[in-house]
Amino acid sequence: MGNYFLIPIVFVGLIILFKFFFIVKQQTAVVIERFGRFQSIRNSGLQMKIPIVDRISGRLSLKIQQLDVIVETKTLDDVFVKLKVSVQYVVIRDKVYEAFYKLEYPHDQITSYVFDVVRAEVPKMKLDDVFVKKDDIAIAVKSELQDAMLAYGYDIIKTLVTDIDPDAQVKEAMNRINASEREKIAAQFEGDAQRILIVEKAKAEAESKRLQGQGIADQRREIARGLEESVEVLNKVGINSQEASALIVVTQHYDTLQAIGEETNTNLILLPNSPQAGSDMLNNMVASFTASNQIGEAMKQQQNKKEE
Repeated sequence: MGNYFLIPIVFVGLIILFKFFFIVKQQTAVVIERFGRFQSIRNSGLQMKIPIVDRISGRLSLKIQQLDVIVETKTLDDVFVKLKVSVQYVVIRDKVYEAFYKLEYPHDQITSYVFDVVRAEVPKMKLDDVFVKKDDIAIAVKSELQDAMLAYGYDIIKTLVTDIDPDAQVKEAMNRINASEREKIAAQFEGDAQRILIVEKAKAEAESKRLQGQGIADQRREIARGLEESVEVLNKVGINSQEASALIVVTQHYDTLQAIGEETNTNLILLPNSPQAGSDMLNNMVASFTASNQIGEAMKQQQNKKEE
């Protein structure tokens, strides 16, 4: 009977023992109250309290926490935009009392300050400046929060503007502007490429014409030299210059006829083309050369008489 009587006593003793001791996790602070009044703050490890007299009033995490706040406001150029501001904060280890007792809802307090600062800063900027100066907005939010929350036991580690979301129609218009600007640049590059191509083509054609002209000049120079040599050879066998020139022309005439005869699909017609055309051409050319020489000699004699 004595052993059965001891079991409830041992059980009650174990319960009281467990009520005496409690464990606080790492990076956590526990607030102890005694009869409803603040007693102490316990940090990580095995801690002891008086059952019934002391109680755990609350636990505060000492880790860095993040609160995301979405604020909708209007820019200087009357564009509505949503900003996502991420606030990283931590409970100051030496100010757990202030953090626990002075603020009921710290998230609401931080959110209010974020709204106040963002709606004071963004309306001073145009939409493009909001994207460019988002770090300035984050610094302004941190500065305001830092001063306000230190008194409540919170330290603001970092504030970040993580998202800027304009109205859908504004984003569509911005995309159209960007696309138009890129199309304009592409058109300019294409125009420059075409202009360069035209200039280079003109330079190539000019060079080709120059070389072609040089070739024609060289060809004519060689033809004249050949004709001169042919006339000299014919003069040596008793044929004068007029007859030699006429003979050369007739020879070229027949060479042309031969070249035309070698082509099967040619549309060229050479006139005159009768059998006696060569003889007539030779006689006419000799007569014309002789007449031109006589006229030249007469003009020279008349000129000499005028000078005398």
